[in-house]
Parts: sequence; C-alpha cells; structure tokens
Amino acid sequence: MLRKILSSFALAFSNIRSNLFHTILSVLGIVIGVAALVSILSLIDGMEEFARDQIKQTTSLNAIMVQSEPYKQVNSVRLRKDTVAFIDYKQFQQLTQSLSKPVKSFIRSTSSDEVMVSNQKVGALLLATGSSLEPGVALAGEEFSEEQMQDTKLFAIVNKAFVKAANLASNEQIIGNEILYQDKSFTIVGVLSEEKSETPKIYYPIHHLTKKQLEDAPPDLVLEAEKTEEIIVLKEEISNWLKQHYANASTDFRILTNDFRIEQAARAFLLFRVIMGLIVGISVVVGGIGVMNVLLISVTERTAEIGIRKAVGANRRDIILLFLSESITVSAFGSFLGLIFGIGATMIIIPIVKAITKMPFQATYTLNTFVIISIISLLIGIIFGTYPALRASKLDPVEAIRHE
Repeated sequence: MLRKILSSFALAFSNIRSNLFHTILSVLGIVIGVAALVSILSLIDGMEEFARDQIKQTTSLNAIMVQSEPYKQVNSVRLRKDTVAFIDYKQFQQLTQSLSKPVKSFIRSTSSDEVMVSNQKVGALLLATGSSLEPGVALAGEEFSEEQMQDTKLFAIVNKAFVKAANLASNEQIIGNEILYQDKSFTIVGVLSEEKSETPKIYYPIHHLTKKQLEDAPPDLVLEAEKTEEIIVLKEEISNWLKQHYANASTDFRILTNDFRIEQAARAFLLFRVIMGLIVGISVVVGGIGVMNVLLISVTERTAEIGIRKAVGANRRDIILLFLSESITVSAFGSFLGLIFGIGATMIIIPIVKAITKMPFQATYTLNTFVIISIISLLIGIIFGTYPALRASKLDPVEAIRHE
C-alpha cells in the first residue's frame, strides 16, 4: 500500500513538472489565500507578542492584589454596602508576616481633594500608604521609616507634579513646607525623583486615617512575589488568612493577579485570529474550487490513460489514490508558494507599520501557523480532489479507451 502511495505521488510530481505554468495558474487562488492567511496570522501573533511585552512593562506579573468589595448586587442592581470590610495597616503587617514566601508589600488608600501649600490651593491625589510607597516609585531620599509610621506627627512625600503645581522653583524649597488639609498639617519630608505622572500626588502614612475614612476609601494591597510560580501558593494563603479574620471574606474582598490581563488579551487575539482566518479562508476555498476544476479537466484529457490503467488491472481504489495524490500535491505546492509570498508580504508590511506607528512591532512566525497551513493544504487536496477522483474511478475501461 505504501509503495502505491509513493508511486502515485511520484506520478503527481511528474505531471506538475510537465505542466508547471498550468499548475501555477490553477493554484493561484490557493497561493493568494494562503499568503493572506500567513500574513494575517503572523501579524496577529506579532500584535499579541507586542501586547504581552507592553503588559509586562506596565504591570508586574508577580503581583497579587487584594481589594475590598464596597458594593453588593441586589436584584441585579449594584448598591454600596452599609458596612465595608477593609484591612488596616496593622492587619496588613499581620497578613504579610503570615505568608510562607517573601514578598514586597504595599498598601494604599486613594482619595482626592484640595490642599493648601504656601498660601495657595493645589488639587492633589492623596495616597495613604505604608512604609513602602507603591510599586515602581523612585524617591529622592528615603521612604517613610517605621518610626514615622507610628509617629503622631504628620509627614508627607510629594511628586514633581505637585512641586510644579505649587509654583516652587526647586525640590529643596518644598522640603520642610507644610501642607494644610482638613485641619491637619503635613510636613513635607521628600520628593519623588523619577515619577512621570502629571497629576499632583501626596503620600502620607496610612495609620492617620480614621475608620470612617478607611471605609470611604478602602485600602488596596499589593503583594509582589519573588517568583511567578509562588503566586498560586501565596494566593491560597492570602485567601485562607482572609477567611480566618472575616466572616464574609469571599464577598468582602477580591484577590486579583495581573496574569488575567494577558489571558484577556490572548482571548481577544484568538477571537480576532478566528474571524480573520474565516474571512481569508473564503479565498482558500475559491482556490480549492479552482483545483477541482483543473482536475476535472485532467480527467477528461486523460480518459484514455485511465481506461488503459483499468484494462491492465488498476481498480477503482488505485484511480482514486492517483487523483487524490495529484490533488494533494497540487494544493501543497500552492500552499508552499503562498507561504513564501506571505512571509515576503509581512517583510514589506512591517517597515511600513513601524514608520507609521513608531513602535517596535515585529511579525511572529509560530509553529501553529505552519501547522495550520499544512493542514489546510491536506484538507484542500482531499476535499476538492475527491469528486474528480471518484468520477475518474467510475469510468468504463472500454469506453475510456475508445475516447479521443
């Protein structure tokens, strides 16, 4: 059986070589369809890779976020709870100390208001934090010490946008200044050195917030693991700790990890890939119809040959195998040309995209793309070669030999 298959493919190659120009014209639809498919899949894979890199640069994939859930669903209506569960600074320290793996930990409660500095009003984002400010913040000086965290005096650290909004010429002029906010006076002890935000920000110790203020703006916790594989264990430990300290932990808190962003992006690109693949697949189907048409013409032209083959002992299975082999070979040849043209097209498209978007975008050629193209060429050969093969196998040998 293997010998018959090999000889059938050898004959198919011979027929293609003897009618190369005719074969190229017949598979032009497949070439165009496969080239478009390769281009689209490689560009979408490149877009997905670019999105992954952007997500990794803007967020830590090792971060676990714990957030209070201040709302509840009542008859499909989102309502704020009468009492909001939250984690204060003391509980935050207990939680981090209970974990079996080392983590970088941050706590932050966010609000916004006007404050007074140097006899002028400045709108600012107020961030109540722990001794570590927040992920990715660079400070000129030191963060809050544990002594300052426990001190009754109010200390604050501001960003450069706040210095600019306060119309102060330099960072040194603002150190030691007082910020007046809700009858409280914060002494500025530091300025963020590399913070690109244009929003004025004020960081101050979270333990100064009252229970009412914590309920109004529940703190968010960020626990950053040293290794990605530790996230599952840490997430389970955090969940258990919350269940031990809060009766309704499952509804009062959310535990989130940043890898869901990559999963969301992957699902979106998968949907885009499937939709675009189906659209481009229409041209591949048209190419397959062209192959079937050429094979039907071939059956007519080779009727006498088919009759002779049957007369000398070839059965229906042999004739079907012969034409299916030729169909698969022709579609594989077209797919191969389409693959080459598709890769060439992306090499032309990428510099244009880079010039327009000014982004380091690249096409990505994955194993999945080549597997898909291989499967497509096989399916086209089988599906669109079956009818001509069956038609050839049903020819009467005597009538076929007499055919001119």
